[in-house]
Amino acid sequence: MIASCFRAAVLLLGISIGQASAEQLPLPDNLIGAATDGGEALLVGADAREAYFPLADNFVTQKTQSYCGVASMVMVLNASGVPAPPVPEYEPYRTFTQDNLLDERTDAIVSRDTILKQGMTLDELGGVLATQPLAVVVKHAGDTSLDDFRAMGREYLDQPGHFVIVNYLRKAIRQEVGGHISPLAAYDAEADRFLILDVARYKYPPVWVKAEDLFAAMNTPDASNGDRTRGFVLIKTKAAE
Repeated sequence: MIASCFRAAVLLLGISIGQASAEQLPLPDNLIGAATDGGEALLVGADAREAYFPLADNFVTQKTQSYCGVASMVMVLNASGVPAPPVPEYEPYRTFTQDNLLDERTDAIVSRDTILKQGMTLDELGGVLATQPLAVVVKHAGDTSLDDFRAMGREYLDQPGHFVIVNYLRKAIRQEVGGHISPLAAYDAEADRFLILDVARYKYPPVWVKAEDLFAAMNTPDASNGDRTRGFVLIKTKAAE
């Protein structure tokens, strides 16, 4: 009964997720689209999926091709329930948007002009998140291991108020083509796959990717970050500590 109810909820939510774009690029055969029968089955049977509904409720498309990090943070911040700034057009309601997340405090970490031109690095992503009332841990893939990533990712995705954002090289999972940032939403142990809610929704849908492949895509040097490897950020609300 629980699985049936969850499947129904997935189908309802999948309507909005699946309609992001009619011109997305085709997926390589190593990835499983979330909106396919196989993708739905993975989510229904997933071992860790506490992050899925909070993130899916707040799923956004990055507003520019360099704003993947900003869009990912907006999703996590709204999903986490931390106090949000006012938005004049939504008054009296408050929410994080890709227009109000960045300010003078975040400029001290990475300027808005830099993000607009080239995006952000893993360390900059962690630094901006740390300006909010969250517990944030940055993990470079080169400083950890596949087993550690799998264990930490599963642990976080299995707890309310916990989130994971990944920074990876697209071409390493046979997508096009450069560095990218998006949140994870679930993990299925039997398939050993993580679900990426890709914020470039005009380009690719959410996908299930093998843990080994995702780790390899994170374990790549980022020239914008002094050739340190990409990696992942573990985030939890203060209430979840």
